[in-house]
This record gives sequence, C-alpha cells and structure tokens, in this order.
Amino acid sequence: MSPDSHSAALPLIIEPEALLPLLSSDQILLVAVCSEAVFSAQHIPGSVLIEPAELVCGSKPAPGKLPDSEQLKRVFSRIGLQADKHVIAYDDEGGGWAGRLIWTLDVLGHNRASYLNGGLVAWLQEGHPVIAAESDAALHSPTDYAVNIDRRVIASLEDVVAQIEDNGSIVWDARNAEEFAGTRITAPKNGHIPGAVNLDWLDLMDRSRNLRLRPLDQIQTAMEALGISKDKSVITHCQTHHRSGLSYLVGKALGYNIKAYDGSWSEWGNHPDTPVET
Repeated sequence: MSPDSHSAALPLIIEPEALLPLLSSDQILLVAVCSEAVFSAQHIPGSVLIEPAELVCGSKPAPGKLPDSEQLKRVFSRIGLQADKHVIAYDDEGGGWAGRLIWTLDVLGHNRASYLNGGLVAWLQEGHPVIAAESDAALHSPTDYAVNIDRRVIASLEDVVAQIEDNGSIVWDARNAEEFAGTRITAPKNGHIPGAVNLDWLDLMDRSRNLRLRPLDQIQTAMEALGISKDKSVITHCQTHHRSGLSYLVGKALGYNIKAYDGSWSEWGNHPDTPVET
C-alpha cells in the first residue's frame, strides 16, 4: 500500500515509527509549531513552520484568544493548507502548541489532523532523520485558504459563566497547582473558576517515554477521579490556551465533549466581574 493510501485513515495520535513511511506522501502536511530558531536548527524533513505567536491574537488582556480571520488566512495559506491535506502537528515541548494547532484546525472545520506523539523530542531521541532549514528543499506551495470559523469548540467568557451552575458541565484547568490555588500571581485576580478542577498539563506527559502522552486509559482514570466524565460538557483552559492545547487534544482523543476557553485565565483574572475561588 502506498503512503498516500495510508494517510486517509490516520489516527489522531500517531507514533514516530508510523510517520516515517508517510514522509514522502503528498497528502500529508507536516507542521512544526516552534520557534524559528528551533526549526532552523533541525526539523523533520518536509515540515513547514508555524510559530506559536501566529496561533494567538497577541492582544491584552487575553493574548491567547483566537486570531482574526485575516491572520488565520495568512498563516494557513502560507503553509499550503488544503481541504484534502492531512495535517500532522508536532512541537518541541510535549504537545501544548501542537494541540493548540489541532484545536485551531477544528475551529476552521479542518478535521484531518494528527498529533505526532512525543513530537520533536521523541523524534530526535529515537534517531529519526532531521534536516536544517537551509537544506530543506521540500517547500509547500502557498494556497488561498478560505477561513470559516466554527465556534462549537470555542467557549466564550459568557459560556464559562453560564456553566458554573450547570451540573452537566465542568471546567478542566490545566495550569499548575499554585496557579489554581491563587498563590502564584498571574493576573489582578488569582485562583480558579468556581467548580473547576485541576489536572496539570505536565501530568499528561510521560517523561520516561520522550514526552509522549501517558497511556490514555491512565489519563482518563485521573480525569474521572476529578469528575471529568464523558457524560459532561468539558471546557478546558490555562493562562492563554497554550497548555490547554494539550488537555483539549487529550479530551478529543478520549472522545469527550470538549471545547476550549481561549480567553483563559488572562481574560478571567483581568475581568472586573468574574467570580474566583481559591
């Protein structure tokens, strides 16, 4: 079977060994979400670069919000995104930015996407080929990508406020314990959204396996112990919806009804009227 015939049915989580035979496929769009310096030093052959700042609006008080349609169009046209391309996303930090990219693609209605488990860390540690930017001849032709926003995976501040009294919803806070408790100062108001539960994004990674995701059944057990169950609507967030890119990805992989609050704590903690628990 050719690499192209494989790409139509790729899983959401793909292992490095499974990516190797697909590198020559013209149905794959391999996207590194990292700094230009990291990309220039070494990346998987055939990759295109999206820098993290390109996936956020960058405007205070909530710099992590979804960019406007014009910015999204520029980014995804530049990398050559087309409806028939299967995106494989990776980063160099354990999945936050790659998950943010997959969420963004879901917002755009582009559901053909996978996460390279362990990203560049696993790829390098396990001896797979990399090239530097100056030796990369595999350039993708730009496209004229049409942006249509699907808000079904976006939670607004109003959505988060409305779910506080809803027993059928739960907020998954992917920040660390100090941020959740309000002992680390990251905004004028600190603590957490009332009723939210805390599962740190770092606890989703297995450091003994080159930053791959922990086994999904183990993660699901930890989620259910906190009340993040499949019968609930789940909203995930962090400070800027970067770390919660990974919690969104995990929820999606497990089949949860999950969306992301892209305003995250930078919006909530700066808003004069939002309730806060500590």
